[in-house]
Amino acid sequence: MRATTACLAKGFWARSLDEFKRLSHIALTFEAIKGPQGPLPLHDFHKPESLEECKIMCDADMGGFSQASLDWIASSPDNKNGHARFHGNISTALPPNKPDIQRSGYAAWRTLDRRATLFGRSLWDIDSYAFLALRLKSDGRSYFVNVQTDSIVPTDLHQHRLFAKRPGEWETVLINWNDFVRTNHGFVVEPQAEILRQRVRSIGLGLTDRVPGPFELCIERLWATNDMSEGDDHAAQPLAREGELKDKQGRKVNWNDN
Repeated sequence: MRATTACLAKGFWARSLDEFKRLSHIALTFEAIKGPQGPLPLHDFHKPESLEECKIMCDADMGGFSQASLDWIASSPDNKNGHARFHGNISTALPPNKPDIQRSGYAAWRTLDRRATLFGRSLWDIDSYAFLALRLKSDGRSYFVNVQTDSIVPTDLHQHRLFAKRPGEWETVLINWNDFVRTNHGFVVEPQAEILRQRVRSIGLGLTDRVPGPFELCIERLWATNDMSEGDDHAAQPLAREGELKDKQGRKVNWNDN
């Protein structure tokens, strides 16, 4: 029997060992019965190599003129931890030689798909957690949080508006996993379906407000949690806001800012 390319790839055994440790911890602590004993780390930017596990996308991939970068910052005066700076410039200009492209002006990044281990594909299981938490500093523009699962429809995304309450300052934002909206190619999909909570492949952020000009968002880490007190202003009353997402009938999605 010959080993597959995936099995021979650098990091396969390290990923398998990490997955074995994770499964062993669940078994030894009876986590499946008692529930999670703490937050679940999803991704952090505390080290420069964390950028290697992310992918950048923008309309320049299809001939557009937007620019996007993801840089690692060792520390800053307002944050001593390593973090990433997602920045660039949005352009809504259409490529003149591609008449089939009628819309432009977006930029995004996401974590790479979880890779293979001895125990199968490594996927996040957030089934025991109520919230996605993000430690970030926003410029106040309209970003979306994008979650992709191991769905039978690979182009489906679950999305939620990122409501930063203190642009220009570091804050922790909590989003209820149940509040994400299933979309496909930018439109709300009906019938709606909950996130496949045991099979999350990747998480990222995107800017799709189509407002020309520079953007900048810094992010330190993402994790799943059940502790509402981890979020800033967690006691504030939720506010209904209208977002950019629409269904195929043109109706906009109303979000709860909580």
